[in-house]
Amino acid sequence: MKKEMSTKYNPQAVEAGKYQQWVESGVFKPSEDPNAEPYSIVIPPPNVTGKLHLGHAWDVTLQDMIIRQKRMQGYDTLWLPGMDHAGIATQAKVEEKLAKEGISRHDLGREKFIQQVWDWKEEYAKTIRQQWGKMGVSVDYSRERFTLDEGLNKAVNRVFVELYKKGLIYRGEYIINWDPKAMTALSDIEVIHKDIEGAFYHINYPVVGSDEVLEIATTRPETMLGDTAVVVHPEDERYQHLIGKTVMLPLMNREIPIIADDYVDVEFGTGAMKVTPAHDPNDFELGNRHNLQRLNVMNLDGSMNENAGQYAGMDRFVARKQIIKDLEELGLMVKIVSHPHSVGHSERSGAVVEPILSTQWFVKMKPLAERTIQNQSEEDAVSFFPPRFNQTFLTWMENVHDWVISRQLWWGHQIPAWYHKETGEVYVGEVAPEDEENWERDKDVLDTWFSSALWPFSTMGWPEESADFNRYFPTSTLVTGYDIIFFWVSRMIFQSLEFTGRRPFNNVLLHGLIRDSEGRKMSKSLGNGIDPMDVIDEFGVDALRWFLANGSAPGQDVRYSEEKLAAAWNFINKIWNASRFALMNVGEMTIEDINIGEDLTLADRWIMARLQNVIEDVTRLFDKFEFGEAGRVLYHFIWDDFCDWYIEMTKEQLQDDSRDNTTTKSILVHVLDNILKLSHPIMPFVTEEIWQQIAPAGESIVVAKYPIVDENYRDAQSEKAMEQVMEIIRAVRMIRNEMNTPLSKKVDLFIKANDEATMDLLTANKAYIERFCNPDALEIALAPNAPEEVVSQTLPFAQILMPLAGLIKIEDEIKRLEQEVVKLEKEVDRVVKKLSNQGFVAKAPAAVVEAERAKQVDYEQQLAAVQERIAHLRQL
Repeated sequence: MKKEMSTKYNPQAVEAGKYQQWVESGVFKPSEDPNAEPYSIVIPPPNVTGKLHLGHAWDVTLQDMIIRQKRMQGYDTLWLPGMDHAGIATQAKVEEKLAKEGISRHDLGREKFIQQVWDWKEEYAKTIRQQWGKMGVSVDYSRERFTLDEGLNKAVNRVFVELYKKGLIYRGEYIINWDPKAMTALSDIEVIHKDIEGAFYHINYPVVGSDEVLEIATTRPETMLGDTAVVVHPEDERYQHLIGKTVMLPLMNREIPIIADDYVDVEFGTGAMKVTPAHDPNDFELGNRHNLQRLNVMNLDGSMNENAGQYAGMDRFVARKQIIKDLEELGLMVKIVSHPHSVGHSERSGAVVEPILSTQWFVKMKPLAERTIQNQSEEDAVSFFPPRFNQTFLTWMENVHDWVISRQLWWGHQIPAWYHKETGEVYVGEVAPEDEENWERDKDVLDTWFSSALWPFSTMGWPEESADFNRYFPTSTLVTGYDIIFFWVSRMIFQSLEFTGRRPFNNVLLHGLIRDSEGRKMSKSLGNGIDPMDVIDEFGVDALRWFLANGSAPGQDVRYSEEKLAAAWNFINKIWNASRFALMNVGEMTIEDINIGEDLTLADRWIMARLQNVIEDVTRLFDKFEFGEAGRVLYHFIWDDFCDWYIEMTKEQLQDDSRDNTTTKSILVHVLDNILKLSHPIMPFVTEEIWQQIAPAGESIVVAKYPIVDENYRDAQSEKAMEQVMEIIRAVRMIRNEMNTPLSKKVDLFIKANDEATMDLLTANKAYIERFCNPDALEIALAPNAPEEVVSQTLPFAQILMPLAGLIKIEDEIKRLEQEVVKLEKEVDRVVKKLSNQGFVAKAPAAVVEAERAKQVDYEQQLAAVQERIAHLRQL
């Protein structure tokens, strides 16, 4: 028995219990059909640092739409879930939590601290799973992975060791990005550059043995304490006589050489430049060329060290102020020039990043990048959607730097390297050396992105030859935000090519960012973040998913809009009410009872033909990931064609018990069935709820067969004919609206057909015209007997004629229009007086004055039109 549907869509009631039923019934698991074509997606693993945000909601909605459609289309689908350990971010969160208890990680020790982080992970992983459930994500939980699980650790160690053996991983002393707050190295793409108001400090360096000085400029005076040379261009005539001499480094009283290198831009600044090899990447390379000392003057926490002389122990920014003051007192500060410049900040902690000399582990990127670039011109290339991101990807790969992969953290994959306690020999291996007691393991862990880069194949069981790896890798589609194309997408591609010989995924669908209603990025600092769970509580998850699916084109940002969410709820309510009407009128009929005969009305043939077009278009647009366009097609078919036209056209015949309405009822059920199936990937909960009313017992729409085009119902002729009938109806309604004549008032209607074929078509379907136009008398002819005074509307195939007398009472209309004249004359008079006021014109903003002038023109035009209309009516 069908259960009675409520009169209004209630998302909370509809969603209750469904997800658990789906999970328990196993409908999210891969198919058991060995002949089905595999289709796989690995979820971009959210960080176990907190709750999911709207960006995650958008991301999983798009993936779920893809996988639900492919599952219904008969593919063997695997959507593999998982989460990321998020090294820096998660450790920072746990340390912050412990700090409130007055405890540091060093108080606990590495082992106990790591246990605290695992406890944190379990708590937040549970929350993320609950939120996934609320969003309706159809993942296979039996395959859930974590970037720090045992299998991932095995894969990580294998990759590290293999790259090391190939000479693609090395350990060296280089300038790296250092986060003094998180106390760890950062890769280039973990640094966010922000424009701040800084300064160029111009300082005189005295030339030893002369009265000359060299003026240099720096934005970081605190690093001058580590200067080991001053450099000029070898062809700069101003300084050639000084090359080979020395200057006295101010404040440190240390002689440093004047060297020549064509790196210097003679046009920039004074043409003389300080060289600090331990605190600047360009100076580091320059120092290597000239065998300069690397003098580090800073501690890892951002304070000055013992090499900083009298400034030792000061914070770097405190030291900067003191150095400036001391230089001014010595008369060596020439000038300070304001200079806005871009300063690197840690993506995780927000601290100003310090370029610092450090011994770290690196991946040599050039060979890996070259192979990746080459692959994009081959058959196994990754396809980007939108395609423009392919060039973004290639440009980054062409300019990539070596990747610093070591992190000074405890939470993460510990680097599989050991150092001999006596000889210092380095051992790199997947397992510890046999005489482990004689070795000390590297304390650092690997960058989070190192393990995430292996995600598409490590989650499938690699490095083992697992059944999942053989069947589902390469994965079919990756869905992620364009903001991590460098962090993650690029690294997955080059690691996959290196270790599997294949691309990691066939397609990459890149979506944008969710912004607030004003177009700003959502952030804690702005307080404009939106919790998707709150949105679901108010509008329901299907409304949120509809909004996210239709919010923008691929690669574009989307603005959050409560109005659009309310409109999404309203659309679902429209589907709900249309379904309720259909179900009330078809009785106990289900999909199995559908029997579409041959005696179809024009409306029947038209809606069946339209349905084939919609199936074709939605399927094609889904394949191109153009979900916004697919949603638009669905929306207009459901709201306009099905609800506003077809259902209305069937009402009278469905209520006529004297005729056999099996075909009409069958078409209602058939079209509703297809609408629900086409909409299910976007709106899974409400479609399941309604579909259960017409489905075979015990079946779920999750695994129902996706609609395919039935060529038997293609009918361009019926579509054209129905469009003509609808054009007639629209035109009549427009005339009624213009004449202020309600549809409830019967009026005579004459239709002059252009030819006999049109006359026959309209005559055969006059019942629709009568129902929608409510004529008192209707005549369809090549030369209808219409009165002389009519309102007419000409269409390409016919002319509509409606007697003016039937539409309005001329005397009443003249009175109404005369009242309109009085009102408009008052408005014209008000504006004229306002614009005649010289005080207003002189003091008001120009835009306000112009607006008033525009109003005057508008009111005068309206007044003239109404007066002209009155004059015409008086002549009748």
